[in-house]
Amino acid sequence: MTTRDLAVQERLTFADLLETLTPEEWAAPSLCGRWTVRDVAVHVVSYDALGWRGLPGAFVRGGLRVDAVNEHVLRRHDALGPDEVVGLVRQHAQPRGLTAALGGAIALTDGMIHQQDVRRPLGRPREIPAEALHVALGLALKAPTVPGRQNARGLHLVATDTGWEHGRGDRVEGPAEALLMAVAGRADSLGELSGPGTSTLAARLA
Repeated sequence: MTTRDLAVQERLTFADLLETLTPEEWAAPSLCGRWTVRDVAVHVVSYDALGWRGLPGAFVRGGLRVDAVNEHVLRRHDALGPDEVVGLVRQHAQPRGLTAALGGAIALTDGMIHQQDVRRPLGRPREIPAEALHVALGLALKAPTVPGRQNARGLHLVATDTGWEHGRGDRVEGPAEALLMAVAGRADSLGELSGPGTSTLAARLA
């Protein structure tokens, strides 16, 4: 299965989850700061909906600051109801524009982290294919928009469930999904990790 195939599968799995949510769950807080579950769902495909032609204007309106650009692109979809958001995610199951870069790895990594940003606080766990997790971990550790490189610096990360490893230094071990969320800056997953390097990682996420 190609990385693009994995990205499509990730988005369709997310859409399947969204279809099951109650109104209260749509409005619930996610792990993304002040964003709700609905906000995160829209964000996952909001750049696809924007397209390449709309990208320069969005960055200008956001003052070239990633957080401000994300907020601007998100708010373009404020009028959409839950069913329309699900439709938007399904419509853009195939990554296009910015998220299609690197063979779809951006869509896969961003989509996986954000789907877990929704699932974790809602108590909706799932099994993620090891192949997809390894692609996401690889990109999260080098993408400029994810703090993975800084968070993992000087640490030996070991996924106890998939055999994935990265780096040298004090060991941090646990499920691959928990490692991904931790290097992406989500302290919520720290309780699933162990090893002498865990305190260093926790301090970086504080």
